[in-house]
Amino acid sequence: MCAAPREIARHTVEHSGRLIGSRGTHTAVQETAAETGQWSTGTVAARAASAAAIISAVGAATLGLQNIATEVPPPGASTSAPNAESYDGLTFVSHMIAGSVAGTIEHTAMHPVDTIKTRMQALHPPGHSGSMISRSSLREVLRTVVQKDGVAGLYRGVGAVAAGAGPAHALHFAIYEWAKESLGGHREGFHPVETAAAGCVATVVNDALMTPVDSVKQRCQLEGSPYRGVMDAARQMLRHEGIGAFFKSYRTTLVMNVPFTAMHFSVYETAKKLLCQDLDDETLRVQLVAGGLAGGCAAAVTTPLDVVKTRLQTSGATDPAKYEQTAVLPTLRQIVREEGIQALWQGIKPRVLFHIPAAAVCWGTYETMKNVLRGN
Repeated sequence: MCAAPREIARHTVEHSGRLIGSRGTHTAVQETAAETGQWSTGTVAARAASAAAIISAVGAATLGLQNIATEVPPPGASTSAPNAESYDGLTFVSHMIAGSVAGTIEHTAMHPVDTIKTRMQALHPPGHSGSMISRSSLREVLRTVVQKDGVAGLYRGVGAVAAGAGPAHALHFAIYEWAKESLGGHREGFHPVETAAAGCVATVVNDALMTPVDSVKQRCQLEGSPYRGVMDAARQMLRHEGIGAFFKSYRTTLVMNVPFTAMHFSVYETAKKLLCQDLDDETLRVQLVAGGLAGGCAAAVTTPLDVVKTRLQTSGATDPAKYEQTAVLPTLRQIVREEGIQALWQGIKPRVLFHIPAAAVCWGTYETMKNVLRGN
């Protein structure tokens, strides 16, 4: 095994020497073109570069070093040729791996804050002890959850998130990188429009996977939830409300997440470029700051739509007849008519507090995983 690379190197050097020596005669040039598939004498340098790529590839295989994030050029191909399936230096599958890890860590780490937000936004039947939660402070809601359900109550529904966030974010980030590359977002300079459009394309796929997961999760997060766990909630929703219950808020989620993602991704990419002079200055600290800023801004602006989404997803467990329509504007107008405009901003503090560290953790993890997969 160890002698194989040396033998290939020796053979390549000898063959290259014969090619260079044959440049003096027309007949030798014709023979060389026939051997190399009609390659001209001007391609000797490219042939030598290709041989170097072969030696490197065989040497790496000998040492057992395989990198799933890179693609070794095939024999006979120029090492300078771009990889048509690579976005930002990684393949589609590598972006999926990085996105999956980032999404899972983000949602599981921030789940307690999300539980508090859901308790503050959800509808409660009249006379229920939770009917006063929406008017309570963040600290009071946290104390109430811990007193009644213990610390474990903050993590109710986390199983659904752990199962769904990985695949959803895998496709989310991979499609985002593909769309950004296709739209020209990887070029030098600022491209907020291209970045925002790429994020919107990615969120359509992400929300199709995350909406059913989010619906089950929020049912489990309710105070006095009638479900024993994630699987029990999913079974009862399917049995009593049908498959439509899982996608009841999909339209609302898209209406909320399309502008959320457009702002989130464009602010992140722009802030990252403003915080560093060039790519060499892009440290983990820069990524965390840019991610937190992007997440907080996007979360604050889209809070009213998040309230509508939460109401639609949890009404089946509290008051199934409350919202007969699943459209965004009629539901929003009904909330304002019955509870006042302030109801649309319930949960804004925990929502912003959730998305600032969540986005920072998500982007920091994602960019770190990209560097790991590149071998840096």
